Amino acid sequence: MRLLETGRRYTKLLTAALILCLAAAGSIGVAFAADLNSKHYKFAFITHSGPSNTFWDQARKGAEAAAEKDNVDLIYLHGDSPAKQAAKLKNVNTQHVDGIALTLAFPEAMRPLVAQALDAGIPVVGVNSGFDSWKSMNIPMYVGQDETLAGQAIGKRLNKEGAKKALCVNHQQGAVQLAARCKGIADTFKGETETLYLNGFDMSQARARIMAKLMQDPKIDAIVTLGAQFAPVAVDAAKRAGSDAKIVTFDLNPRTAQLIKDGKIAWAVDQQPWLQGYEAIDLLWLNLTNGDTLGGGKAVLTGPAFVTQDNIDQIIKYVKRGTR
Repeated sequence: MRLLETGRRYTKLLTAALILCLAAAGSIGVAFAADLNSKHYKFAFITHSGPSNTFWDQARKGAEAAAEKDNVDLIYLHGDSPAKQAAKLKNVNTQHVDGIALTLAFPEAMRPLVAQALDAGIPVVGVNSGFDSWKSMNIPMYVGQDETLAGQAIGKRLNKEGAKKALCVNHQQGAVQLAARCKGIADTFKGETETLYLNGFDMSQARARIMAKLMQDPKIDAIVTLGAQFAPVAVDAAKRAGSDAKIVTFDLNPRTAQLIKDGKIAWAVDQQPWLQGYEAIDLLWLNLTNGDTLGGGKAVLTGPAFVTQDNIDQIIKYVKRGTR
């Protein structure tokens, strides 16, 4: 009888303790939710994009999706030269935004302004470019791909496919991530490599330059474009030059994805720009609302991954809607 009585008392105490724990947890959850709802932040997303760039359209859509989810006001700015991008960063520093997501294609131009933002208590997340620079700027988080590693992966794949001479088409001389891609290819490719520099996003000029190079050097049997918008141009240039060179590219857009499906572009290396934009903004929000950092001092990698005719059907619908 005493054992039964003791058991009943123990059960009552355990039940009461459980109710108190659940109530406390509920109170914490309600308090946390209320705290989140009371905050309304303004973030800036600053890239090195030029006008009408489909890659950055995707990254911007990702950033906007995260901003909508997190109830954040988003300012999107871009400048396709060190001076232009630095001016944008200087401007948002003076506006005292709550967080900055920033590409680091021109790291030395950004370095003093990043230090200024961090000194003012504005959190900064590096995104897409500056893989070798973000840590030295004391930026706590970075989202993107290791561009040298991606280039090395392309070089190894070209070796397996028997290529002998590769042309790396660089559309923005001075951007560190593009230089890293061409260097990565040269690091692992057993054949000969050459870099062709283009004058920005003039597609007619790009077509003419690639076509002239192919006619001048018929030994080129692989063309690597460093942006998806240049891959269809390279396909057309090779056709006009009477070249059988294989076309491969970094990044995706709807037209390039369709050309992979059709077998006219061999493959692409995808780094998921929509995801880069989304994660950069969401990481700022998580840092401010919950003190979170991601990556443990290392980059949060979004690539590289190969997209080929074998797997294009799995993702082409997402590419066409602008989220991949």
